[in-house]
Amino acid sequence: METALTKLVGVRHPIVQTGMGWVAGPRLVSATANAGALGILASATMTLDQLRAAIREVTSRTDAPFGVNLRADAGDARDRVRVIVEEGVRVASFALAPSRELIAELKDAGVVVIPSIGARRHAEKVAAWGADAVIVQGGEGGGHTGEVATTVLLPQVVDAVDIPVVAAGGFFDGRGLVAALAYGAAGIAMGTRFLLTSDSTVPDAVKARYLAATVKDVTVTTAVDGLPHRMLRTDLVTSLEGAGRTRTLTRAVRRAAGFRRLSGLTWPQMIRDGLAMKHGKNLSWSQVLLAANTPMLLRASMVEGRTDLGVMASGQVAGVIEDLPSCAELVERVMAEARETLGGLPLPGASMPG
Repeated sequence: METALTKLVGVRHPIVQTGMGWVAGPRLVSATANAGALGILASATMTLDQLRAAIREVTSRTDAPFGVNLRADAGDARDRVRVIVEEGVRVASFALAPSRELIAELKDAGVVVIPSIGARRHAEKVAAWGADAVIVQGGEGGGHTGEVATTVLLPQVVDAVDIPVVAAGGFFDGRGLVAALAYGAAGIAMGTRFLLTSDSTVPDAVKARYLAATVKDVTVTTAVDGLPHRMLRTDLVTSLEGAGRTRTLTRAVRRAAGFRRLSGLTWPQMIRDGLAMKHGKNLSWSQVLLAANTPMLLRASMVEGRTDLGVMASGQVAGVIEDLPSCAELVERVMAEARETLGGLPLPGASMPG
């Protein structure tokens, strides 16, 4: 199925596996790439040396194109861009809108730039700055998310920009792919669906919690880092929502210190990142401190399997996912369902069932 996305990045199928921190590592990304979709390596939780090693591990596992996700507001974003360029990565994606200068630097090196956005005005801005495509995430998506549903946000963005648009938030099967294409998208991006595959390194106990969840077990809370964050409802989330400010900040400081040790960042670098996060978001300093908390809470569950100590970012689709296929099986299934769905649509002029 050829679309503007497949032509732009050189993959066989118009499907993107999103860059999920602690989840989208070399094994998942290479499995996705070998299945013919676009795998995105999550770099925000890696040091520069770890990022370079992860890229090289992916290239040792696949000859197919893949991408790296960056935090545009990170203090070392330009250093990470340099690693991407030096290692010959095909695609750079961003969790936040990158600067005009970062886009230009990547494009000059022949890297395809695909920011993720959650509002039409953000899509218009990055398109004007030269972005090659955008991933549009509606409120159904996991992790940090907005309030506008994909079915409302997607057509707004498609109508507003002339670059390929990839739809994210609420997608898990071939019917969703056809629906996104009907809206004018060039493909779909999926996070939770790829997390719940046999190629994902997320511990089995954590995957079991996702599979057991209903759509009502997926909630949006600001208790973790001060920003709307979609995740599974757990006792920890309830506890964080009920904790007092002093207790919450004490925990945040401790976890931020832990992330500093793991990431190799210095306190000045983390403060600079905090300042970047504050810019344009009207965050209090306490909220910035809480945000430094998030990587450790995610690591506790996604790496260590501690569902009692960590949070589990999740799209609403977790409530309708029931199995753990390989990436190859998942992509093949989605494409087969898409073809079947397209084949079942009435032809123009044909009578509709009464």
